[in-house]
Amino acid sequence: MDLSTNRRVLSSLITGACVWSSYLHASSPSVLLPVAPPLQEPESKDRSGVGSSDRLPPMQRVHGSIRVRVTYPGPSDVVEAGDSSYLYGSVGEGSAHLSINGQRVPVWPNGAWLAWIPFPRDSVMSFTLHATALGDSATLVYRVRRAHFTPPHEGLWVDTASFFPRGKVWWPAAEYLPLSVRAKEGARLTLRLSDGTSIPLEAEPTRQEVPAGIRAFDRDPLNLVRPVLADRYRGVIRGVGLGQHPGAILGPDPVSLPDGLSPILEAVLAGDTIHVRWPLGLAMMDTLPMMAALDDDPSRTGETDRITVGRALPAGTYHWFFPTGTQAVVRGRMNGDLRVELAQNHLVWVAASEATVHSVGIMRPAVVGSATLSPQSDRSLFRIPVSRPIPVQVEETEHGLVLTLYGAVGDVNWIRYGGTDPFVRTIAWRQAQSDVVEFTFDLDAPVWGYRSRWDNGDLVLEIRRPPLIDGQHPLRGRLIAIDPGHPPIGATGPTGLSEAEANLGVATIVRDLLRAAGARVIMTRSTDRPIELWPRIRMADSLDAEILVSIHNNALPDGVNPFTNNGSSVFYNHPKSLPLARFVQRQLIRRLGLRDLGVTRGDLAMARPTWMPAILTEGLYLIMPDQEAALRAEGGRRLYAEAVVDGLREYLADFQHRAGR
Repeated sequence: MDLSTNRRVLSSLITGACVWSSYLHASSPSVLLPVAPPLQEPESKDRSGVGSSDRLPPMQRVHGSIRVRVTYPGPSDVVEAGDSSYLYGSVGEGSAHLSINGQRVPVWPNGAWLAWIPFPRDSVMSFTLHATALGDSATLVYRVRRAHFTPPHEGLWVDTASFFPRGKVWWPAAEYLPLSVRAKEGARLTLRLSDGTSIPLEAEPTRQEVPAGIRAFDRDPLNLVRPVLADRYRGVIRGVGLGQHPGAILGPDPVSLPDGLSPILEAVLAGDTIHVRWPLGLAMMDTLPMMAALDDDPSRTGETDRITVGRALPAGTYHWFFPTGTQAVVRGRMNGDLRVELAQNHLVWVAASEATVHSVGIMRPAVVGSATLSPQSDRSLFRIPVSRPIPVQVEETEHGLVLTLYGAVGDVNWIRYGGTDPFVRTIAWRQAQSDVVEFTFDLDAPVWGYRSRWDNGDLVLEIRRPPLIDGQHPLRGRLIAIDPGHPPIGATGPTGLSEAEANLGVATIVRDLLRAAGARVIMTRSTDRPIELWPRIRMADSLDAEILVSIHNNALPDGVNPFTNNGSSVFYNHPKSLPLARFVQRQLIRRLGLRDLGVTRGDLAMARPTWMPAILTEGLYLIMPDQEAALRAEGGRRLYAEAVVDGLREYLADFQHRAGR
């Protein structure tokens, strides 16, 4: 998987971290979780065929002494699951029989096993694994820690991990700040401030949230059914500072908040009362507006992409990409997330660590002047004078781009095309709203790539020309970047195959097949040395790669059944990459014969570059024993690689046809 969606990383985001110590309760009742159903072995003709495809290489039977190993969850892992989840590992003997807590578990011919089993109700769960074969046996008692608990059924409780907001917050004095917390249904909740003010919190019946991992990966709609609960309490506060002042909104972070200064939440139910401090330091922002300048490399390391990402909510999905130097008005902050205003009533969150104070005082819209297009052999440069660097956004249409400039007014007297080059057919501009300027570009071919930057006070938009494709030999001459995903991190298969090793094995064959077809190939890595995401993207971008393909193999979040949810899939991020994703996905299904999970738009770093079509493939599920075995085999890796190359060839031929070239 891509680093940004690695199973262990994603698992920590699936549900709120509600360890038992985060629940305050009056009577300390026992923890009760939903009762798990009995283990049901997946339907198959025999144990070795569970989840397999007849197109994958046959698995060799392994013989050896019995030794029970658990690969996942590891000793330090904390699972985020409810009543059932999976474990996997190996026993060293392909004919072995394995049981976990008395329930039979399938073992594959290579000794690997994968179990979807009920989880005990405890915070530290104990699993007894017993394996037998040919008179030999082994037993392992294995303990797994759980991160999420259902609140106790009886007695008063408050989930202190659910406080929102918490930590350090700066907020406009005239704007309401929402408050929320989870507590026992039917309780009466009051936030008591140090000056004696009381703020009531009212219960708001809400359907229980479906964990993000279930939403993203589970194919069973019944798992989306959740009850409506009245254990979420909400309120608002306005114009009042709370707790210790968090310090300057931009600058070094202040020390942690002393508990003694936090406001007190009081919960009352049937004679029971809980008092708990709400860990919040809230400051009212100054009346004079502040302008922040964005820079993702404040230490001047030179190791960043010079882009600050914007999100619609703190820690949300990337949606805006602001070049270094962009300036925006500050409208609040929650801990490490800074809220800035792009245009009137258009708010975005960025990393506070990537912002510095630029100015304080009256803010006026920037002025956008007359623009010039400069055609070049491989791109067209569109240069726009702007009185100061403001937030911008580029969005794709099938045959064009829309460039939006926020906090701006247009004074565009002319737009010079710079010659008779027909690549950019038309350019138009309009004042979309009082402080938003919009340019639209109509191209003579489908969008291939683009990027923007600030240059001496001007905004420069580079629009990339599609390559000239040989219809008979589409791969010939193309410059293609192949990224073997990971290390660092990555998934691990039942017998210990790392995703990084599997990905590199597939990518190496892809490289050789592409070169044989006349393509030029960039490999972002060719060894097992860890390489972070940004250097991989920078390599492909700086060398003007025409296509980027990141090779991965999948895993699942805790609590998602791998037997019914494994298969092949391809991820893309920008619309121009969707046709490429579809062609490669079709070939993966044809070659590998696994379940068709389709293409998915995902916020993945390796799929986000705009300078070229980019996709991320998840050909097989490394946690499935038969698919891990296929990735160990040359034949399995070649099937995967051939699918990628065939998909690339079909995509390029189709693009050449659509472009009419």
